[in-house]
Amino acid sequence: MKQYFNLFDFSQKVDYKTEVLSGLTVAMALIPEAVAFAFIAGLSPLTGLYAAFMMGLVTSILGGRPGMISGATGAVAVVIVSLAATHGVEYVFAAVVLAGILQVSAGALRLGKLMRLVPHPVIFGFVNGLAIIIFMSQLDQFKDVDGNWLTGNTMYILVGLVLLTMLIIWGLPKLTKAVPSSLTAILVVFGVVSLLNLDTKTVGDIASIQGGFPPFHLPAVPLTWETLQIIFPYAAIVAGVGLIESLLTLNIIDEITETRGRGNKEAVAQGVANMLSGVFSGMGGCAMIGQSLINISSGARARLSGIVAAVMLLVFIMFGSSLIEQVPMAALTGLMIMVSIGTFEWASLRTFTKMPKSDVFLMVLVTLITAFLHNLALAVLIGVILAALFFAWDNAKRIRARKNVDANGVKHYEMFGPLFFGSIAAFNEKFDVLNDPEEVIIDFQESRVVDMSAIEALNKLTERYQKVGKKVHLKHLSPDCRRLLANADELIDINVIEDPTYKLAVDKV
Repeated sequence: MKQYFNLFDFSQKVDYKTEVLSGLTVAMALIPEAVAFAFIAGLSPLTGLYAAFMMGLVTSILGGRPGMISGATGAVAVVIVSLAATHGVEYVFAAVVLAGILQVSAGALRLGKLMRLVPHPVIFGFVNGLAIIIFMSQLDQFKDVDGNWLTGNTMYILVGLVLLTMLIIWGLPKLTKAVPSSLTAILVVFGVVSLLNLDTKTVGDIASIQGGFPPFHLPAVPLTWETLQIIFPYAAIVAGVGLIESLLTLNIIDEITETRGRGNKEAVAQGVANMLSGVFSGMGGCAMIGQSLINISSGARARLSGIVAAVMLLVFIMFGSSLIEQVPMAALTGLMIMVSIGTFEWASLRTFTKMPKSDVFLMVLVTLITAFLHNLALAVLIGVILAALFFAWDNAKRIRARKNVDANGVKHYEMFGPLFFGSIAAFNEKFDVLNDPEEVIIDFQESRVVDMSAIEALNKLTERYQKVGKKVHLKHLSPDCRRLLANADELIDINVIEDPTYKLAVDKV
């Protein structure tokens, strides 16, 4: 019989069995990733493992998305690798602490809502790029220490075990969901290798994971302005990359579970976790989409699974390293390949002929930048900027005017579409100043004056009419447009002659 208990979140029921088994699976999947990312950063394996423990524990308890897993990540590793090479691990710890402070500040300032500015094609591209990264990172398992592809029986055994793992993960849920298929696959492959005494790569062949409790250690760096100048650029990038990856992962998990996480709370939790990671000998990190999907696909929905994963990871480090080091890498490789397949948004490929070309271009570009430059922040930033430019370009072409002359000889320009910096040229082309009658009304009921460039355009247009002795009235300006005009009155001479008949923006027609 299932037991339920509300842990840290009284609106969330917890299935102990599912949460514990899923957490155990995630803990084993965290080990090779944390070790690999530590190597990428040029640090010791335990630095990555300690980061995975601290990040996972703190964010599981304090985070805004139950079920999401955080740990040491490649996104952070590629940022700090040059700092580790030039200044050493102590400066890395200091940069991670400072990154945590920046993330807490972002959460406190409620900047998580800026994720609304990330369009869906960019999210698709980001997710697809991460899926490619996860897949490509597994290819190293098929190579020897010199970087050459394995051959002969060694390759056959490895491929066979990987395929067996993938088959179990794919097929077991079709038969039963009583146990997590990922954990079952790892245990089955472990048993096959042990019973048949197969010669294949294990976790211990990568690095030893034996260690103690993460030691408390304040970064041994001088507290000077020069130190801040060195670490701040790295800290800012780590903070930005971490928040982007974490909040995008949160959105993805939200969609899968049809629930809603809290972005600002997650930002604060990520910051606190990085601060503690930096003072407990960890390299820092952020949310991990691969492990999060393993957790969610195993049925976990609450905080308990993440807590179990972090605690079990520490138990493995302190007491179970000799056993975990015997786990075949083929099992973990097959698991991560299935994660990459599940992460990729295959539905996005079917939209190529249905989506606007600009959206398809955005999605492909972000995918390529994410996958091949491994710069997640740059990929999302470029995607958001290009999306904004495409939007501005499309809206610049939407402004138009309906023209008519009433019985009193007054010419009306009924404007449609936003008036902003991109549409000014098209806006000016609508008016025939020299041939218009003595009185002109520009009606903004279906338009908006958006920015300072639009106000300057209105200013120059009214000047053109005044020079030839003609009157201009602005009609149906929205309240925010009127505020813009009022605020700009001291900066720009808004030459608008009011007509009480139209009462500016309050006239109703």
